[in-house]
Amino acid sequence: MTALFEVLAEESRRRILDVLIERERPVGDLVGILSLSQPAVSKHLKVLRDAGLVEARTDAQRRIYRVRTEPLREVDEWLAPYRQKWAGHLNALERHLEIMDGEPGA
Repeated sequence: MTALFEVLAEESRRRILDVLIERERPVGDLVGILSLSQPAVSKHLKVLRDAGLVEARTDAQRRIYRVRTEPLREVDEWLAPYRQKWAGHLNALERHLEIMDGEPGA
């Protein structure tokens, strides 16, 4: 999982995933949307592909990329206890604020 975090640490790669989660796209579309050079997009796609986060299919002479969500499940499972902990803290804060709103002079 450390390798996935290293891949996801790069902002341009996260932006590529954000765009591809909407729908699959060819490299040229990503270049235009992200305002990155074609070589930079291709480099990031290779890293994402090697990590298993994207896959490509061939359509004539173009490669169409899409997100593979399976590797992200491991990250999601790892984050689950942290989400539960934060949910408890946020619920307690909400209760505290409700109590404060009910106090005289508040």
